[in-house]
Amino acid sequence: MTLRYMPDAGRLYGPEYARDPQAIYAQLRVRHGAVAPVEIAPSIEAHLVIGYRAALDVLTNVGGVWSKNSSAWQERLPDTPEAAGAIAMLGRRPNALFSDGAEHARYRKVISDCFEQIQPHKLRQMVSEVSDSLISQFAAKGEADLVADFARLIPVRIFNRLFGRPDADSAGLTQALSDMMEADGETGARGSDAFGRYIGELIHTKHTKRGEDLTSWLIDHPAALQPEELGETLVLVMAAAYEPTANLISNTISRMVSDDRYFSSLTNGALSTYDALMEALRAEPAMSNYGPYFVRQPVHFHGTWIQPAELVLVSYAAANTEPANVPEELRSDGGAYLGFGAGAHRCPASDPAVLIAMTAIERLTSHLCDLELTVPREELPWRPGPFHRALAHLPVSFTPIRPDQPGDSPWAMQPLSSSTPSAPTSPARSVDYVTSAPWSS
Repeated sequence: MTLRYMPDAGRLYGPEYARDPQAIYAQLRVRHGAVAPVEIAPSIEAHLVIGYRAALDVLTNVGGVWSKNSSAWQERLPDTPEAAGAIAMLGRRPNALFSDGAEHARYRKVISDCFEQIQPHKLRQMVSEVSDSLISQFAAKGEADLVADFARLIPVRIFNRLFGRPDADSAGLTQALSDMMEADGETGARGSDAFGRYIGELIHTKHTKRGEDLTSWLIDHPAALQPEELGETLVLVMAAAYEPTANLISNTISRMVSDDRYFSSLTNGALSTYDALMEALRAEPAMSNYGPYFVRQPVHFHGTWIQPAELVLVSYAAANTEPANVPEELRSDGGAYLGFGAGAHRCPASDPAVLIAMTAIERLTSHLCDLELTVPREELPWRPGPFHRALAHLPVSFTPIRPDQPGDSPWAMQPLSSSTPSAPTSPARSVDYVTSAPWSS
């Protein structure tokens, strides 16, 4: 699909972008200003909003011209593997992410109501148990890849359990979701197909036998979601929870173990885990470019004409790190900037996102207090893909700990139960657990 007024498009794919996306954003600012033409895959173009004020205008729907409905854009795509990969991430779905107005409010309420039944202390306990279970598998080795061995496994296992599924399903689900993020044609389409099978099997199982789990609560909600709506709501919840949470954990750890402000050892740093999380959300948000939007009529927006059926993506990473003097009072999220979006589609679960990541990281650093990178941070490999900022590997070394050592250890936890958290007699109202990163809904 060729968009109008889109010469000199920047590429948000390939090794150059994966290695240093900020360099690409800097070039685009010089050439185009706050809104720049980009390719998210070969021949799949978009407008990328890289200015902070422009991003806030989109996210808060200034002028009432912005819509989440991608149908017209999708219809114009060519029949290519690259387009199939893009559709897997951006194609129209009947769920909260791709809807507006009353339809969006209905979908969002279903998710919020069901997630209210999960109490924060139970979620914290689950994260602690999952984290300790994973740490115990590599603690005696003295080395680990904290992406493959830790960060990418935590959200899958947690949400498998919240959905009412066993840990045995997590490996295939991890691969499916990772493939979807690549958006490189066949890989993205393959991941989308595998993810669809997981959701279908999940719904079939819970229709047959209900449980005290999120899937059953969604099925039985008074809004009576239709089968397609139910499936796409589950797709949104899992996809929004998995990749951003995994990336937030690994991106934060990578900053902590390479910056003496956080520790010279993990027990005596000047800054906290929370500080590291906020910095990661600002400088390396887990979803660097997403928030798909479309205009209802032609719009001249921050110096660029945008037409209906043209894709607009918000670059949280570029907007958050804009070198202009943006007043602090205009920043959102108390230091996280636009890491969780803004406006009606702002992520409603920034608190549980931080809870999950902080709990996991603090369990890790409490057991392994002398973590060190085995390569310089600037040499860490990043996964390609236009949407995420995701480490491929995070190799570390540390002093091994053994099961027979005295004191607190990851083996001290009881084995993780296969049961899911039960619904409280009166739902917790303090936090809505819906998504866990800027995949706004």
